[in-house]
Amino acid sequence: MAISVDTFFLELNGQGTLQAQIQQMIAEGILSGRFHVGEKLPSSRKLAAHLGVSRITVTLAYTELLANDYLTAKGRSGYYVSQNAPVPPKYTPVQRGTETVDWDAALARRFSGRDVLSKPADWRDYRYPFIYGQADRTLFDHANWRLCAVRALGHKDFDSLTADYVDQDDSLLVEFIARHTLPRRGIAARPEEILITMGAQNALWLASRILLTHNRTAVIEDPCYYALRSLLECWDCDVTPLPVDRDGLPPDALPEDTDVIFTTPSHQSPTTSTMPVDRRHKLLERAHELDAMVVEDDYEFEMAFLGAPSPALKSMDRDGRVIYVGSFSKSLFPGLRLGYMVGSEPFIREARALRSLVLRHPPGHIQRTAAYFLSLGHYDAQIRRMSKVLAQRREALDCAIEEHGLTVAGRGILGGSSLWMSAPEHIDTTRLARTLQDQSVHIEPGAPFFSGPDRPQNFYRLGYSSIPQDRIAPGVTLIADAIRAS
Repeated sequence: MAISVDTFFLELNGQGTLQAQIQQMIAEGILSGRFHVGEKLPSSRKLAAHLGVSRITVTLAYTELLANDYLTAKGRSGYYVSQNAPVPPKYTPVQRGTETVDWDAALARRFSGRDVLSKPADWRDYRYPFIYGQADRTLFDHANWRLCAVRALGHKDFDSLTADYVDQDDSLLVEFIARHTLPRRGIAARPEEILITMGAQNALWLASRILLTHNRTAVIEDPCYYALRSLLECWDCDVTPLPVDRDGLPPDALPEDTDVIFTTPSHQSPTTSTMPVDRRHKLLERAHELDAMVVEDDYEFEMAFLGAPSPALKSMDRDGRVIYVGSFSKSLFPGLRLGYMVGSEPFIREARALRSLVLRHPPGHIQRTAAYFLSLGHYDAQIRRMSKVLAQRREALDCAIEEHGLTVAGRGILGGSSLWMSAPEHIDTTRLARTLQDQSVHIEPGAPFFSGPDRPQNFYRLGYSSIPQDRIAPGVTLIADAIRAS
């Protein structure tokens, strides 16, 4: 591999001779790890022309580096980074000078420091990864996804690969969602009422940005998806957390000043409870009385392996006040970052315009690959395969929990991929999670899901989508032992 000549430049007020500056520039590239062992440097002629110096200046710099064993010469082939060069294990940029910006004054808004559940980068190395929302490589259909991706790279799909859609989406993907995905949820929608998003998070961002202002009130579930709460707090609107019960969000508790309701009726996040159909009707009735909009996050409806899923809230909506959000992250893989939202045409028109201002559209190749994967039946086959395996893992988890007398605080009656658990009140599950890491066990503390200063510290979530079935019981044993020892 050759090092591009474009990575070299001389500072206008550089210190020392031109030869010394070139020598220092190359040495710093090697010492920082930017240039790797065996990489070829530009020819002295090409680098001299690029830097606007004489060729002899570059040659002398190369010769000095050669003498110091930073470079090696290979006959008439040129100069290469030497095998003996002191190259660090990873690239560390060289810091030049001290920044003088007062960032406390320069930052008009702050988005960091909010609740987040960090997932260890090496979670696959954990023996007992009760992690939520990650892909199990043993269940994913790599071969057919690769074939669909290659097909989407073909000449026939050149326009879908290379074109700027501006504010539009891949017609094949939109058509599949309209004809196949949404009818399974009882939803009928025209293409003008569907927008492809960069995952559910992007859809929630678009919805909140369009529907909320500083003088409007959003109601969220408590506990809820922590990233949604952080998102709404950034918009300076009023946010009212409403405690959920075993059936999800209670409609009668909605305050009179409610403008937008965010809810997860199919699998409440994180308790996994399913909102009964009669409560869904009451929620829509209450929203009608308040003239409030409803954002329905239906993030895990495909994981209903214990029974047929309930109709989506959107399917019962007669006013057009429900914005439906779906995602392929849980059923395919989270790195796909592909979701969709469904709403009345006036809303989708604004969402489409806002999305085009921020990111134009999700990549065309990703959309077309997903369209092929869905339309050729690979997606349905994967859902069936995942459902069978998740049902087996769920049974193993239920048995292990019952054996050790652990407390389930929320269990999706239709399936899902996690259980919401509670430990004795004196236990801080954040500390418990850190203790279990030493035993190669990963659990997710529940505190970040709650609102307010006095959050319960004894809840935790056990995901079972990525842990092998035979490791579930031993993992639960370690969790139970750690709880008893706390």
